[in-house]
Amino acid sequence: MLTLALVFQMSGLPQPVTGPAINTILFVAVMMLGSAAGILIGILTPLVAFLRGILPPLLAPMIPFIAIGNAVLVLVYALLSRMLAVKPKSGFTFKNIAAVAAGAGAKFLILAGAVSFLVEVPPAMARMMTIPQLYTALAGGFLAVLLQKTLAEILQANKE
Repeated sequence: MLTLALVFQMSGLPQPVTGPAINTILFVAVMMLGSAAGILIGILTPLVAFLRGILPPLLAPMIPFIAIGNAVLVLVYALLSRMLAVKPKSGFTFKNIAAVAAGAGAKFLILAGAVSFLVEVPPAMARMMTIPQLYTALAGGFLAVLLQKTLAEILQANKE
C-alpha cells in the first residue's frame, strides 16, 4: 500500500487527483491491513509529498499536522468501523459512510485548526488546508468504500 501511495505521489498528477488517491489508500490500508499500516502510510506521505514538490515549500511547517491529520483519519475510521460493526463487504451503508465522514471531518478539523491557530502560512496556502482537504478525504473514503467489497473478496480468495 505504501508503494502504491508513493507511485501516485511520484507520478506528477495534480493534487485534485493525488489527494483523493492518497486518502483512498489510507482508508483501504485500514480495511485490508489495519490501523498501524494506515498510520505509517499517513505519516510518510506528507514527507514524500514535500520532497517530491507536491507540497509547496511554504507548507513545510504543516508536515507534522498533515501527518497527524492522516493518522487521526485512520484511527477515527478504524475505531468507528469497529464500534459500528462495519462488515468487510458492507459497501455504502449508513455505518460505513458515518465512519468515513467522521474520519474525514477529524482530519479537516486538525488541518484547519493548525492553519487557523498554530501555523502561519500565506492565505492561499491556508485555504489549501481547509475545505479542499475535507473534500479529498471524503472522496478518498467513498472510493475506498466502493472498492471495499472487491477487496474483501480478494482477501477471502487469498485465504483459501
